[in-house]
Amino acid sequence: MRIPVIIFILLLSRASIAQTYRPDLQDKKQTSLTKRSVSNIDENGKKGIRIEAGEGGNLLVLNNIVFSNGTIELDLRGRDKMGQSFVGFAFHIQNDSTYDAIYFRPFNFSNPDTLRRWRAVQYISNPEYDWSKLREQFPGKYENKVNPVPDGNDWFHCKIVVKNKQVTVFVNNSTTPSLAVIQLSNWKEGKLGLWVENGSDGSYANLVIMKE
Repeated sequence: MRIPVIIFILLLSRASIAQTYRPDLQDKKQTSLTKRSVSNIDENGKKGIRIEAGEGGNLLVLNNIVFSNGTIELDLRGRDKMGQSFVGFAFHIQNDSTYDAIYFRPFNFSNPDTLRRWRAVQYISNPEYDWSKLREQFPGKYENKVNPVPDGNDWFHCKIVVKNKQVTVFVNNSTTPSLAVIQLSNWKEGKLGLWVENGSDGSYANLVIMKE
């Protein structure tokens, strides 16, 4: 009786491992980016890419992963430069303009303006619910301050948990969420991608995706 139990445990472990992905962001065959140039980076354990600044928002889509529920973890770096740094991650991507995303405004992390600090991390659901519409119709519901507070010019770690329309965001391994929202879209699955906004560059490394 013990052998079948051991086999079952091994199969279960294999299934868990098979659901964890560590895409090589430097492998251009694994990603698609249409509007921006990309450079490789490798610094202090952060091996990944930098998406250069350009006009319009942009997604770097992971080609071969379809995601429904699970956990996304990655390191990001923007800049503490007012209105010029928006970095994040998109999920349930249907096309270039239709997706949900979590993104950060590093220039608001330690902003002396209290109101701006409460606008450091943002959920959006494009195209219907961009940040301006959400702020107008649901002030303070889909954006929040980050805790703990990272340096706006330095790398920080982000964990996004998506489970049955609940989206929870953690920063720098904190057990206290910086943002918790219910998805506004009805998309149950889609592709994944790195996200940058108009005029913004961004650096990304150590991406790990754990699908449920």
